[in-house]
Amino acid sequence: MDTGTAPKKTGKASPFGIPRRTIIIALTVVILAAVIFFLTAFSPFVTIPAGHTGIVTTFGRVEDYTLSEGFHLKSPLKQVIVMDTRTQRASLSMQAFSSDIQQVDVVCSVNYSVDRETCQKLYQRVGMNYYQNVMEPRVLENVKTVFARYTAENLMDARNTLSQQIMELLGPEMAEYGISVTAVAIENVDFTDAFTDAVEQKQVAEQTRLRVETEQAQQTAVEEAQAERRVIAANAEAEERAILAEADANVARINADAEKYRGEQQAAANEALAASLTDELIAYYQTQQWDGKLPTVFGGETLPILEMGALTESADAPEEAAANAEEYVYVPAGDGE
Repeated sequence: MDTGTAPKKTGKASPFGIPRRTIIIALTVVILAAVIFFLTAFSPFVTIPAGHTGIVTTFGRVEDYTLSEGFHLKSPLKQVIVMDTRTQRASLSMQAFSSDIQQVDVVCSVNYSVDRETCQKLYQRVGMNYYQNVMEPRVLENVKTVFARYTAENLMDARNTLSQQIMELLGPEMAEYGISVTAVAIENVDFTDAFTDAVEQKQVAEQTRLRVETEQAQQTAVEEAQAERRVIAANAEAEERAILAEADANVARINADAEKYRGEQQAAANEALAASLTDELIAYYQTQQWDGKLPTVFGGETLPILEMGALTESADAPEEAAANAEEYVYVPAGDGE
């Protein structure tokens, strides 16, 4: 007699031998996944993040409108592709060649943004990989084109000019796709070691030449200044001598004029005096100036020269006067002493 007990059944088995509970759980998971997929793929609403734009498609066809930032209701049959329309920055490392065939390693960065109003056209023409497919090749090509315009030596000091020229080429090309290029910058320009050493040696030689030329120019300027000062001093001395000579001449002329004037004045005075003299006036002046004494010597045309004083003194001594008188001789007038 069997005393054991048979196992207790917990549920009915499926025709394939799988418990029904397991089948129910599996179906529930599939249904939930299908609902999630449906809600995701055919959701009646969408949210656009800040700085992005929604591109609407219907069974692959791009609509002619876009969705701005925020929450939007949509048809479950439409899909929305979110595109970043903020300002973005891309940096590229490349090799270029100068006009004198010098290899240059360049690092160039570009700031750009996608136009919100036309981003659906960019997506329709190029897709989401517009930078790799359109922009990057044009950046590489334009950098090489601009660098080929300059010699390697001129490239070292022309970063701003290079950036501006690259932007002038790249901007219109990207505008055709609805991409706005806001800035281009040449971040680094590197040459081969041999070329760098040659440039440094040339710069040292150029600086030496400029220093020598500067010193020579300074010495020349000093010598010219000294010569100019000597010329100025000589001119000043000559001008001073000329001024002194002219002053002396003027003084001499003034003195001569004054002497002439004094002579003329004296002559006029003498003439006036001579015109005013008469015999009576002369006799009057002689009378006024006579001191009452007879002249010591008196002579004339026929009279002998006599010493009147001696004759007067001999009036009391006739004999002595006669003797003295015999010693005088006749001296006719005009015959000398």
